[in-house]
Amino acid sequence: MPDTAPPEPAPPQVVARQPEFSQLEPRPVAAGGSSLDSFRDVPITVTAKLGHAVLPIAEILRLGPGSVVELEEGVGQPIELTVRGVPFATAEVVVVDDHFAVRIKTLLPPRGGRPES
Repeated sequence: MPDTAPPEPAPPQVVARQPEFSQLEPRPVAAGGSSLDSFRDVPITVTAKLGHAVLPIAEILRLGPGSVVELEEGVGQPIELTVRGVPFATAEVVVVDDHFAVRIKTLLPPRGGRPES
């Protein structure tokens, strides 16, 4: 008896078509408001980068509670503030009511403009 496999079924036909979208109309902005007002209450994470250090893996593996890692930046150097990894300002570390805080010193230009102080 010959060993013949049944023929494989043909792949289903895929029909692609362009989507149809209804025309979007701009919403009127309330008096005294802006089109960005709906975003004003959206929380975002701001990261303050105090400094960095480059360590070999062997040294990292020896770190534990009480270990001190020296940063390459000096005391009093400006720190970088970022949103989603994008720098937007430089700041200095301050203490407010026994908590660390940052005071913005310079806003960085969004796309090649001049910094604001």
